[in-house]
Amino acid sequence: MPPPAVCVAPVTPALRAAVLRLRVSREQAAFVSPPALTLPDAERCAGSQPMAILLGDAVVGYYRIERSARSLTGAASERRALGLRSFQIDLAHQGQGLGGSAMRALLVDLAARCPHASGLLLTVSPRNAVALKLYRRAGFVDRGALYHDARTAPEHLWWRVLP
Repeated sequence: MPPPAVCVAPVTPALRAAVLRLRVSREQAAFVSPPALTLPDAERCAGSQPMAILLGDAVVGYYRIERSARSLTGAASERRALGLRSFQIDLAHQGQGLGGSAMRALLVDLAARCPHASGLLLTVSPRNAVALKLYRRAGFVDRGALYHDARTAPEHLWWRVLP
C-alpha cells in the first residue's frame, strides 16, 4: 500500500483541536508562533484562512493564508498577492520531507482556489536556515527588502509567482 499523501484543507471544527496540539522544535519556536496564538487570530480575521496540513487523515502542520499580502507588509504594491504566515510542521513529523510536500500541496491549492492571485509573499528570518532552504526549494526568491515589524526583526521578504 502506498504511503498517505500530503494535502491541505481549511481548518474546520473537526480539525481544530489537532491543529492546536501542534508543536515545533525549540529552535523553530523562535521563528514561528504556535497555533494556540495564531489560529484564534486567523479565525477572527475576515482576510485570513487558517489551513491544516494533512498526512492522510492526520494533522501534521498548519499555516495561514492572507487574502492580501499587504497585511504582511503594508505595501499597496502587493494588491494581487497573497500572504503566507505561520507555516509549520509538527515536531513529531519534522525531518521526513513533509515540509516540501506540504509546500507543493499548498501551491497547488492556491492555484486552484485563488486564480486571481499574482503571487505569494512571506517574511522569513535570515537566521532560520531550515525555512530558508525549504522556501528556496519551493521557488521563493528574496526580494532584497526587509520587514521591520516582525518579532525576530528584521525579516526578509520572499516572493513566489503563483502558477
